[in-house]
Amino acid sequence: MSNSKLFGLTGNQLKILAVIFMTIDHIGMLLFPQIRLFRMIGRLAFPIFAYTFAEGCKYTKNRMRHFLTLSIIGFLCQIVYSLLTHSLYMNILITLSLSAAMIYSYDIAKKQDKFISYLFPAVVLVAIFFICQIMPKILDGTDFDIDYGFLGAMLPVLVYYGKTKEDKLILLSVGLLALAISSGATQLLAIFAVPILYFYNEKRGKWRMKYFFYIYYPVHIVVIFLIGLFLI
Repeated sequence: MSNSKLFGLTGNQLKILAVIFMTIDHIGMLLFPQIRLFRMIGRLAFPIFAYTFAEGCKYTKNRMRHFLTLSIIGFLCQIVYSLLTHSLYMNILITLSLSAAMIYSYDIAKKQDKFISYLFPAVVLVAIFFICQIMPKILDGTDFDIDYGFLGAMLPVLVYYGKTKEDKLILLSVGLLALAISSGATQLLAIFAVPILYFYNEKRGKWRMKYFFYIYYPVHIVVIFLIGLFLI
């Protein structure tokens, strides 16, 4: 067994790191937009979430429940966020819901192994591309957009279909570079999450954190927003 598996980071530890990076990012976005360092550190969050999310999709027993739970909580969070900020910018749970839709639809088709069954994931892929790339242009008068866009939604998909950890990290790196090209130079800093993910030991960890992120995500946004109201 390699040293990275014996002494590396568990999935839970990686998620906690991602939550810390995400919180710093949102503090910068909502409280200190003039301080770029917060947003720069925050670029490390999404690659870690994408990687651990893809790993979680492999071991989820009830995929339909997982997808629905993620989607419903994502939309509920969006309602709260939109009411607070008057923004139509979709949150990260919506992005991950789209990732799950692509992964699970393709796996369903793969199990049936019939040519016509692959129409289902193809339709899902086109629909998600439309939502991420075309709808923001149609709703040009609003700030509607999917967090990290189509390329962001594809990141967990790329990781999911990597056969080895090295394959997954290479595919993730390619996806991050493509995302940086489309999003700007600051997003390139996300590539520094790859060395952190190298130390993933492919173990979940002792803590049961299945719903921690679902609860933490909306709560920390509301708390930061309320703090912002007191600072105005």
